[in-house]
Amino acid sequence: QVQLVESGGGLVQPGGSLRLSCEASGSIFSIYRMGWYRQAPGKQRELVADITSGARTNYDDSVKGRFTISRDNAKNTVYLQMNSLKPEDTAVYYCNAYITTNWGTQSEYWGQGTQVTVSS
Repeated sequence: QVQLVESGGGLVQPGGSLRLSCEASGSIFSIYRMGWYRQAPGKQRELVADITSGARTNYDDSVKGRFTISRDNAKNTVYLQMNSLKPEDTAVYYCNAYITTNWGTQSEYWGQGTQVTVSS
């Protein structure tokens, strides 16, 4: 069994910062890609940023220059440093990972989501 557990969400004022963390645990052989998605009320879930095992990153245009994704392969953990937060960043943020298990199966996994609210 594989689990993704997120932490670090909360309420922050515009212009503030938050750091999200997501740790994958269980019968993991390797993790190719880890990423963060978000879903605001009434909107579709969208990709925020992702990172490969080789540290190649990809960002949505709306967060470029403000958010930074990183990962610690030894800890199976991905981070999202969010700076200069705006009210439009308010959403539930979900961790996502493509994981190969110890049994050789490869699947996409999701975390339970963590709320980020940017408001004065």
